[in-house]
Amino acid sequence: MSLVKIQTNTHLPKRIILVRHGESSGNADINVRGTTPTHKFELTEKGIEQAKQTGIRIKKLISENDNNWKVFFYVSPLERTRKTLREIGGSFPKRRVMGVKEEPRLRDLNFGNYHDPASIGKIQKERFTYGRFYYRVPGGETGAEVYDRISGYIECLRSDIEMKKFVCHDPCQETNIIIITHGLSSRIFLMKWFDWTVEQFEYLNRMRTGEFQVLQLGHGGEYSLAFHHDDKKLHEWGLSPDMIEDQKCKLTSLIKEVF
Repeated sequence: MSLVKIQTNTHLPKRIILVRHGESSGNADINVRGTTPTHKFELTEKGIEQAKQTGIRIKKLISENDNNWKVFFYVSPLERTRKTLREIGGSFPKRRVMGVKEEPRLRDLNFGNYHDPASIGKIQKERFTYGRFYYRVPGGETGAEVYDRISGYIECLRSDIEMKKFVCHDPCQETNIIIITHGLSSRIFLMKWFDWTVEQFEYLNRMRTGEFQVLQLGHGGEYSLAFHHDDKKLHEWGLSPDMIEDQKCKLTSLIKEVF
């Protein structure tokens, strides 16, 4: 990612964690999409449990080798992501939470208004053959438009980091940014963050509901997925061998352009 140079990376968050919401009613039953607006999809009982377990796992990851840490949450405004935040947040004591911000630019791809199951199947097939980045859902968005708003969000996030918004009073304290969003939005985030091409994006697979991806700051000042995710998992998410190797290089490589 293109970032402005600084002299030190001590004010950078240790981790940026992307979370896909728990299973929603729209994931569990395609017929719901014909009767309920997509922004009102609720979490299923399975989705609630997924979100709870995600919170437990993330807290364990953050606190396992460190007792001096805090978190800052960003969340998409859709009902399923809000409810996911509520369940994840139950794992974190208030004193550990620096803040929570609802961020509309993190919302899911706009799939238009109500769709019957037959039309959804047709749309999904067309998206796959046309290309998910450029295909416009009838009455909705293209992936390219999601890229534009996610890019705007990342620029604001970068500015917040540059302004040391996430720096704690204790210089030894580690900050973790947790972003609760959607399958496509998380892939677009990675595409922008790592400067991946449209062609590379088209091969990416979305996370499962309740799954999360950890970008951790490397010794040289670069963020990498390879700290917490092995080759098998990165391949499952659609990264090519070259992309996986690049993630490994970021573990120790000196940063050329930083925040």
